[in-house]
Amino acid sequence: MRPEPDEIRARLAAALPDARIELIDESHLHAGHAGASGGAGHFRVRVVSAAFAGLRTVARHRLVYDSVRDWMPHRIHALAIEARSPDEAGPPN
Repeated sequence: MRPEPDEIRARLAAALPDARIELIDESHLHAGHAGASGGAGHFRVRVVSAAFAGLRTVARHRLVYDSVRDWMPHRIHALAIEARSPDEAGPPN
């Protein structure tokens, strides 16, 4: 069973307290896909955090994945990540 978007946001906020988080549940786009057959979700997340400053992409993604690692792959099948520092992201929308 996939987590609710609010559950994912809460995990990310706990790991990156200053973060701006935008999360989209794309599970409906993957209906019938082998990874979705067990109920695991597909999500896209954009995270802006000062914690990413000076880090390479792999290290940024690791910080995000670490917050939901125990849900993968059984509750989250796929997580597309955009991780930026505030300087890279610009002002909030």
